[in-house]
Order: sequence, then structure tokens, then C-alpha cells
Amino acid sequence: MNPPRALVIDDDPDIRGLVAELLERAGLSVEQAEDGRAGLRSLHRRPPDVVVLDVSMPELDGWQTLERIRDLSDVPVLMLTARGAELERVRGLQAGADDYVVKPFGRQELVARVQALLRRGGRDGAEQQESYADGRLTIDFAQRAVTFDGTDVSLTPLEFKLIAAFVRHPRQVLSREQLLELVWGDAYGVSGDQVKLYVGYLRRKLAPDDPAAVPIETVRGFGYRYRPD
Repeated sequence: MNPPRALVIDDDPDIRGLVAELLERAGLSVEQAEDGRAGLRSLHRRPPDVVVLDVSMPELDGWQTLERIRDLSDVPVLMLTARGAELERVRGLQAGADDYVVKPFGRQELVARVQALLRRGGRDGAEQQESYADGRLTIDFAQRAVTFDGTDVSLTPLEFKLIAAFVRHPRQVLSREQLLELVWGDAYGVSGDQVKLYVGYLRRKLAPDDPAAVPIETVRGFGYRYRPD
């Protein structure tokens, strides 16, 4: 079996080389790109299994590169940044990043987070189920297309994985820990508050005018439940 492929996009050759060395030691095959444009060309040429993407780069920065990656692929993306502010992290997650590491980073933590993203991608069960439909929600898993109350809904990869987890377990109460496992792939370095945050995002995406009407129930003290009509 071929090793998982990682694409490291960073304009700093020292950091880029360090990340590549750490991932290669962990058994990954690594390709390096010195900026966003080179990274996109590499992604076109040979799609990786995970991307490590620096935020601060000249010309095409990490945010712009991430936007273009998300136009092409649902590949897991780990953002690297020198800023650790909550708003910066939220911006990255809302833009479609899957995880976020602040420089200077712990070497073992970086590798563990990349491995968690690879496990998550390998366990994504969307391809096992072609479609889902109830009275309000339809999902085409192959096309990653979602419709709610007759309106097309654009979801980030994490939001899509969250709604997929709910519809694969209808009427079942899922704890935050279960959702972290199903959606994030691993609870390492991820708090239960992340689940609450993304359930809120998902409700607002599905029904911007009335998020409370979305049939995702909060079961206090336990977790969440999708109750289709």
C-alpha cells in the first residue's frame, strides 16, 4: 500500500523543511510547495491526502489558497499561523480549514493532528451511502449536495460531515464525544465546544431565517439528536 501523501505549502524554507521531515519520519510521502500558486499546481497535478498550509505568504496568502483548494477538493487542510487569537481560528474553520496549529508548534502535536486528519478522511462513510432524503432534507453524498426545505445549501467540509453523521444516526442521541469521533476523527486537541460551535453554524446554514426550526435537537446533558419529520 502506498503511504499517505501530504502537501506542505509554506514560503519559509526552514519551516517547510521541518514539517516535511516530521511527516516523512511518521511514514508519509511529502511534496513541498514554496507558495500558494505552486501548491495549487501540485494539488492539480497529484491530489494529496492532507494539506499543511501556512497563512502568511506573499501574493496568494493562506486564506486565498484555502478558498481555491475548497473549490477543487475536500482534502483535509491543517492551517499553520503565527496568530493564536480565537477570531483567527474561527475564521480559518469557517473558511473550510479542518484544523489549526499556532507557531511555534510542538512537533509531536503537529504529527498527531495530521494523523488525526488522515484517519478522519479514511473513515468518512459518505461514499457508502449514495443519498438521503426525508420530508425537509436531501443529501447527494457523491456530489456533496444538500437541500433543505427546497433550498440548496452550501456547506463547508466539516459542516457536511456533521450533517452526514446526524442523518446516518437518525433519532439517536449523539454525545459530543461521539460527534468528535465521527466528524473530527479524533478528540485530540479538540474541545467539546467545537461541536456546539459547528452545530450552531449548521443550523444557521440550513435555515438562516429560523435556525431553531432545524430538526437538530439539543439534548441537555447528553448531546444532540437529528429528528427527521
